[in-house]
Amino acid sequence: MNIPSDLKYTKDHEWVRIDGDIATVGITDFAQGELGDIVYVEVETLDETMEKDGVFGSVEAVKTVSDLFLPLGGEIIEFNEGLEDEPEKVNTDPYGEGWMIKVKISDSAEIEELLSDEDYKAMIGA
Repeated sequence: MNIPSDLKYTKDHEWVRIDGDIATVGITDFAQGELGDIVYVEVETLDETMEKDGVFGSVEAVKTVSDLFLPLGGEIIEFNEGLEDEPEKVNTDPYGEGWMIKVKISDSAEIEELLSDEDYKAMIGA
């Protein structure tokens, strides 16, 4: 299982890449494995400012639909439009081409509340 050490994680199985005041968000390798084949990613919150832990979208797999929770409060400034035609990128490249949104972080102190790779590994028993 791939859990990159340069990312932050949430208890809801999202990963976060911080670059200045922009956070790129996706779901972890563990999460995509648990969900199975992803057939649709829906994000209708583009250009909205949301609080941490708000539902910013959903991911639909063959067997289930799962909400996506915002790991940091801020404005959702970009959606990975490539997922509209190829949602399976979340399965094949969750930390690369399978990213979901970019958020302009409103409170950088919230970054400290995210999990490290070691904390995430311990949480999932990896």
